[in-house]
This record gives sequence, structure tokens and C-alpha cells, in this order.
Amino acid sequence: MKNILCFGDSNTYGYIPDESGRFDSDTRWTGRLQKMLGEEYHIIEEGLCGRTSVFQDDLREGRRGIDVVGVAVESHNPLDMLIVMLGTNDCKTRYGASAEVIAKGVEELIEKAKSFAAKELKILVVSPILLKEGVGADGFDPEFDAHSELVSRKLSKAYRAVAESHGYDFLDAAKVSEASERDREHMDAVGHEALAEAILKKIQQMLPNSEIVTA
Repeated sequence: MKNILCFGDSNTYGYIPDESGRFDSDTRWTGRLQKMLGEEYHIIEEGLCGRTSVFQDDLREGRRGIDVVGVAVESHNPLDMLIVMLGTNDCKTRYGASAEVIAKGVEELIEKAKSFAAKELKILVVSPILLKEGVGADGFDPEFDAHSELVSRKLSKAYRAVAESHGYDFLDAAKVSEASERDREHMDAVGHEALAEAILKKIQQMLPNSEIVTA
């Protein structure tokens, strides 16, 4: 069995844009991916709302990904693959971080994850979907502003540079999915489906000797 750890934030958790809770396993991208891969694979869901790469959220406990990624890896060893999709929360105004700084945080998080792995990991770096225009407007999420939107649009280039420098695989989620108009921040069911299909293709490339069920 191939063990794949999906480490991310609310868009990995499956947060529903209308604030009604969490998408079920048939809807969120991790659950869809499990069904497409079949029983020879184990998709491990490690998504948490508000999670950042390295920034401390003073409003919510335990959101620094780098603090917990080692434990997550060690508790699920042996892993074959790590998928990291973080960065949206790092764009919050309170952090004032550039895309390059956020990418550096993701790079450090992955290095820590690797140090806890029982064997060499395949790494897929996923730059997140874009924050839509007006995400910080009245009635939406006041933790973001127009600058946050700008930073989110620059993450793909910065993440790709990190991935290429280490020989990791890379996927730009914004090329295949987008935030819902409902909250301008989280994927809807259609977005989750599209992302699952794109990540499936990456897994097929990264684990070419595996038999994958696509039905």
C-alpha cells in the first residue's frame, strides 16, 4: 500500500464556502482522490483551517504548520509521498509576508517533514488557489485585503522556484481550480473535483509503476 500524506489548510480540510461545515469525503478533493486511487493507496488527510507554513496565529492555537508536520509524518510512517498545499493563510495582513518569504516557509516546512520520514519521500508542492478580488470586503474575510490578493497571485512563481531548486514536483492549483464566489477564499464542490483530478495526474507521473483506478 502506498501512503500519501496531504498536508494543508482549510482547502484540504474541505471547508464549505457557505460556512455550513465540512464537505463529506465524497466531495472534498482528498476523499475523491482516495476513491480514484483505490484500495492500494492510503490518502492521509491533514488539513486544518487557518494553518500557515511558519507564522504564528495569535488568535488560534496550533496553526503553525512547521510545528506539527514532523509529528504528522512520524505518526504515519512509512510514507511514500507528501503533498503540501499551504500559503493562503500566510497572505493575511497581520503577517505582512511577501510571496518569496511564504515560499521560504513552505521550503523549511518540507525540509522538516523529510527529516522525520522513515524513507525518501516523493514531494508534491502545490501553490494554492488565488484569493478572489474583494475577499477582504465587508461581509467576507477581514483578515485579508487587496495586498493579500496581490501576494496570492505571486505564490505560484515563488513555489515553482522552490520546487525546481530541490527537484520536487509542482502543481499550480490556480490553473485548475478557483475560490467560490460565495466567500472568495474556499473551493466549492466543483473546485474540489477539478483539483482531485489534477493531483491524480501528478501521482500517475510520480508513481509510474502503480496501478491506479480512475473510474
